[in-house]
Amino acid sequence: MPIYALEDDWEPQIHPDAFVHPEAVLIGRVILGAHSSVWPGTVIRADDNTISIGERTSVQDGAVLHCTHDFPTTVGANCTIGHNAHLEGCTLEDGSLAGSGSVILHGTIVSTGALVGANALVPGGKVIPPNAMALGVPAKIREDANSLELNMLNADNYVERAARYKASMRRIG
Repeated sequence: MPIYALEDDWEPQIHPDAFVHPEAVLIGRVILGAHSSVWPGTVIRADDNTISIGERTSVQDGAVLHCTHDFPTTVGANCTIGHNAHLEGCTLEDGSLAGSGSVILHGTIVSTGALVGANALVPGGKVIPPNAMALGVPAKIREDANSLELNMLNADNYVERAARYKASMRRIG
């Protein structure tokens, strides 16, 4: 797996219990928690600030995580970042979900139990309340339309999936 340091002190810190697919790319000051997973085609590039990902969080195929000088990207524990999602300089609190193809920009906070729907665009500086859904382009917020329990089903699934891949995946060609 391509894992790159940047300068002398910007080196990814990957918990030994995490799973990083060999075709994912991690660059710079990336912190990856225990039992988290990073899937094929994902790029996590922390060249301007820190990108931290809590334990039991999945960053699914093709996702792009970046940061800015002013905004780190912080993802809590038990989060799901869907396929082809783009996170830049935002915060996902514990148990939140970024749907496939969603874009979440600078200074946005996705609160615990909240969900950003597939292909939604959340412009910078927004706060998605706990257990709310943000849907559409630009995203409109539907309060109390989701729950932490629903998001946890996906988080649990990917912890199990990562353990299976870590234990048994092998290249054959």
